[in-house]
Amino acid sequence: MLRALWMLRNWAINMTFRRQERQKEWLEQWGMFRDRAEFLFADWIRPATLEIFTGKDVLECGCGGGHHTEIMARRAARVTAVDLNTAELARQRLKDRANIEFVDADLTTMDLGRQFDVVVCIGVIHHTDDPDQVFEVLLNHCKPGGTVIVWTYSAEGNALVRFGVEPIRKLFLRHLSRTALDGVSKVITALLYPIVHTVYRLPFLSFLPYFEYFSNFRRLSFERNVLNVFDKLNAPQTHFTTLETAQRWMASDRFDPEGISIMPYVGVSYSLVGRVRT
Repeated sequence: MLRALWMLRNWAINMTFRRQERQKEWLEQWGMFRDRAEFLFADWIRPATLEIFTGKDVLECGCGGGHHTEIMARRAARVTAVDLNTAELARQRLKDRANIEFVDADLTTMDLGRQFDVVVCIGVIHHTDDPDQVFEVLLNHCKPGGTVIVWTYSAEGNALVRFGVEPIRKLFLRHLSRTALDGVSKVITALLYPIVHTVYRLPFLSFLPYFEYFSNFRRLSFERNVLNVFDKLNAPQTHFTTLETAQRWMASDRFDPEGISIMPYVGVSYSLVGRVRT
């Protein structure tokens, strides 16, 4: 009976919401770049820690090139990694990891037919066509008492990107080849270095936009900083999550009030962690 209700619910979702289109930009991006900054992943899942994956059945929604998948798979009993665009790329990179299953699926309408101990969506929900619907899918795939972890760009603190970078990207940069966009990203990254290592080190200028964000810039390699820039210029679409939306997603009628956390991260994103009500 419960299985029949699950199938009926997902039939209704499929009838109501259009499917996410495949976007070659993501396959091209993760074919070009690797992300080895494990400390960022640890930061993005706070207040949860990497130990939350130990021995657990984990669902990763949006695996990209498999960089976070590998981190979780070192600890988890099993990781199911889903991506609409890059599942095969990540599968090839991590083919020696026996405890990972890769699934090519649309997060908007996905139904894997089971629930997981931990559901993780890092840096992906804001790039989907319908973040609200994707969050519902994440929640529906988490066991009662399990944990949902989402990291998303925030609307608050991102005015420069929202109203400056995004219009330029839509008007001009989306027409460039990925090779040309990589070149633009390297030039922008190089130009940022003198500013970030001088002006953005002065405590009395902490009111400047992205002051906290650039503290991470100084910790990362040039290649990883290029990836940050490229990611913002390459994304086919970006929805910036407001605090109001984050609070609606993490409502206490869905999550244990004592297990809800909405944490701003370096002034430009939110780390959302919630323990699903039993």
